[in-house]
Amino acid sequence: MTDKLTKVLIVDDDEDDFILSSDYLNEMSSHTFSIDWISSPMAALDVLLKNQHDLCLLDYQLGSTNGLTVLRKAIEAGCATPIIMLTGQSDRSLDDSALDAGAADYLIKNEITLTLFTRAIRYALARKDFENERLERIKAEASNRSKDKFLAHLSHELRTPLTSILGYTELLLNKQDAKPLTNELNTILNNGKHLLGLLNNVLDLSKIAANKLELNEATIELPPFLSSIFDLMEITAKDKGLNFTVNSLTPIPQTINNDPVRLRQILINVIHNAIKFTSDGGITINVYMQTSELTDMLCFDVQDTGIGIPESLVSNIFKPFEQIEDVISRNEEGAGLGLAICSELVKLMQGSISVTSEVGHGSCFSIKFPPKSPESQAFEHLNLAHKQIYETSNQVSALQGKVLVVDDIADIRQLIGYFCQSFGLEVDYADNGQSAIDMIRAQQTNAPYDLILMDIHMPKLDGKRAISKIRDMGIKQPILAITAATMKGVQQELKEIGFNDVVAKPIEKMSLYNSLHKYLLAQQPATSQSNQVNDILVVDDDHDAAQITAMLLESLDLTTHTAHTGEQCLAALATHNSISTILLDLNLPDCNGLQLASQISHNHPHIQIIMLTGSELSDSSVEQAGAKAKLLKPVNLQILQQCLDRLAK
Repeated sequence: MTDKLTKVLIVDDDEDDFILSSDYLNEMSSHTFSIDWISSPMAALDVLLKNQHDLCLLDYQLGSTNGLTVLRKAIEAGCATPIIMLTGQSDRSLDDSALDAGAADYLIKNEITLTLFTRAIRYALARKDFENERLERIKAEASNRSKDKFLAHLSHELRTPLTSILGYTELLLNKQDAKPLTNELNTILNNGKHLLGLLNNVLDLSKIAANKLELNEATIELPPFLSSIFDLMEITAKDKGLNFTVNSLTPIPQTINNDPVRLRQILINVIHNAIKFTSDGGITINVYMQTSELTDMLCFDVQDTGIGIPESLVSNIFKPFEQIEDVISRNEEGAGLGLAICSELVKLMQGSISVTSEVGHGSCFSIKFPPKSPESQAFEHLNLAHKQIYETSNQVSALQGKVLVVDDIADIRQLIGYFCQSFGLEVDYADNGQSAIDMIRAQQTNAPYDLILMDIHMPKLDGKRAISKIRDMGIKQPILAITAATMKGVQQELKEIGFNDVVAKPIEKMSLYNSLHKYLLAQQPATSQSNQVNDILVVDDDHDAAQITAMLLESLDLTTHTAHTGEQCLAALATHNSISTILLDLNLPDCNGLQLASQISHNHPHIQIIMLTGSELSDSSVEQAGAKAKLLKPVNLQILQQCLDRLAK
């Protein structure tokens, strides 16, 4: 017997028939029924329209009223209760009429048996359950679509003003007149970037909660992938005076199948936390395979010697808005979303993340997930050093020239040198400013350096004093400052004392390549100008965002035009034949950006289109529209420069 109480309405003007129907219901041991009896057709219609019953047994003949009339009126008025028509007449046409009017079934009273009655009741109730599930599913799907639209709208509405806030702040920091406000402007810039990071995390959590965050799996070559992450984190650790060690405990697959963006996000977040909460000692990362009868797991253990976490709070750190620093103090920024997002991402990878910790001695975060690697693949120990020295990217053209790397920390000096060598450059090293001056002087006559990379903070002679002496020697070659202080005011100050540009710590390989490529390009053979950027058209319905994007591009010595609608965009193309590139917003008031991109790419195939969006946009959508790239708002000078450089290649 089911625990659920099934409410049944019997509409019949014959008490004997009511009793007979009630007896049949009570003999059904699979259900418990609550039975209401009404003999008046009008009263029955009023009750049916309240939709308070799970089933209705409706007699065909109700005095002078036809039961079909009650049935039709009830269905037309929105009655959702399944209705079984009962009649004493054996007439096939009545059966068809009842079913056409919306009856769930039709039973002839003198032919009813318990088996037939039970089957009809079960069928009608099953149909009701199915219909309820269908309606709930439709309701849930509609709700999810509303959530999707809300998230996309929220993302767009928040990212668009951030474009103006961050962009104008960057421009002001580059102006000499604003130098007295450098500290205040840097505060705006840093807090704006913090707000952007928080926005990204909140949107990630929202997508996870709505089951809308999906992994974009691809083949990952593990050694170069991990090398780029560990190189980045090693520089951050070394700058803080921490040891950074990677151990390959067992052979691992060289190729795995996973989402490279999300896997990178997980590893960087966990390692960065370890560095942030460690003052002395270091970080040790163990990479290994864990085998079992069920599945093999690729494992990363991130061990630190930091502050540790009390046992009573360990279970909370993977919850949103829980922060490790709340255990000891509140001197580290962050909203406590990173580990919560990592935990959900690892679950999507069919893996797990856990932590063991002891206050005052450090913590160990363990990340495990199936590698999904080819079964025939050979496993090898991870060899990061080999990859750093000999790996040559097939995505960039080789550089030519001789560079001097100046840094007092040997590991960072060597790492930058490895990067430069992988680009095809010849490298020399110096560990302080005075040694650099001596080497530059010795090489200047016969084989001068084509470029110098110099750290700012060094013993004996720091970078600021060294650059002054080097420029006094008449050295004109480009010299790039290496520093973690990359605020625009600091960059401007370094340029004023003689540096050509700034390379930000922690050093990312492709960012370093772009900087080297920019300043060594004049010494390379001339290349085709087919992809040279001429005029750029910025299309954005937000006037402030369009203006700041245009101003950032103009700071790169590019000519810009602006439009705020699809119609204005097409008019600008008809007027200015020099436009070679369009930055096109996804959401325009008079058309969809992707549809406009498709139209432009068809009519102007030589024009390169970059989609600007405040929300997620799939690569396939961009490609189908004929666009060459996409940028997620807010964009800054570096993002624009890198995107244009990629298109130029």
